Amino acid sequence: MIVVAIIAILALMAVPSLQNKYIRENILEAMPLAKIAKDPVAAAWAATKTLPEDNAIAGLPAPDKIVSNVVKSVTVENGAIHIVFGNRANGALRGKTLTLRPGVIEDAQVVPVAWVCGRARPPENMRAMGTDKTDVPAVYLPVNCL
Repeated sequence: MIVVAIIAILALMAVPSLQNKYIRENILEAMPLAKIAKDPVAAAWAATKTLPEDNAIAGLPAPDKIVSNVVKSVTVENGAIHIVFGNRANGALRGKTLTLRPGVIEDAQVVPVAWVCGRARPPENMRAMGTDKTDVPAVYLPVNCL
């Protein structure tokens, strides 16, 4: 009976970490979809030293047309990419937003855009453009987004 109790306690301790793992996997699953928006934003910066104001200017479909199993929409706003979780995403993520901002060197547009995830700081000498609307709880964010 004691052995069963110990196993039950250990199992209960493992459940929260497993749930967090599944939530992080949902976030990682959404990242390839963001590439659809990353490429035109980076190309606009390299060509014109400006960032697209919205999906239409970036040459992308409407935000609610860029979807996947875990993503409800992908919106470009002044170069920043806002991923809204929905559909089959974990309940802790539904309706939450993760922002990817372009990190640029304003006087050297030949330098490729570095993407700044969530609350992370841009690389040294770069400036993250756009507004960070990340409201995914920090406990679920990948390390590179903190």
